[in-house]
Amino acid sequence: MYTTAEMQQRVDDYISQFNTGYFSPLAQMARLTEEVGEMAREVNHLYGEKPKKDSEQEKAIEDELGDMLFVMISFANSLDIDLSDAFNRSITKIETRDKDRWNRK
Repeated sequence: MYTTAEMQQRVDDYISQFNTGYFSPLAQMARLTEEVGEMAREVNHLYGEKPKKDSEQEKAIEDELGDMLFVMISFANSLDIDLSDAFNRSITKIETRDKDRWNRK
């Protein structure tokens, strides 16, 4: 498996092969929104009231999560954001802010 840094490097190695490079932040946001929509559709099919049409392909939630992760890593790379640092700041904030919010086991 990969560390966050290795994932970011692997995505950068892939994107760096092409003249186009990383898309603009606005395009990255649109791509992420598209992937989140695809994830929502899958969740709705599996857990909601809307069954798939016979003509629709089977997709796994894992695949959609992977697509979202790729786009998020691309977005972070395009803005030179270290995802390990971003996650650490976020989880520290959540652990502090929400430490008494939920009933503990």
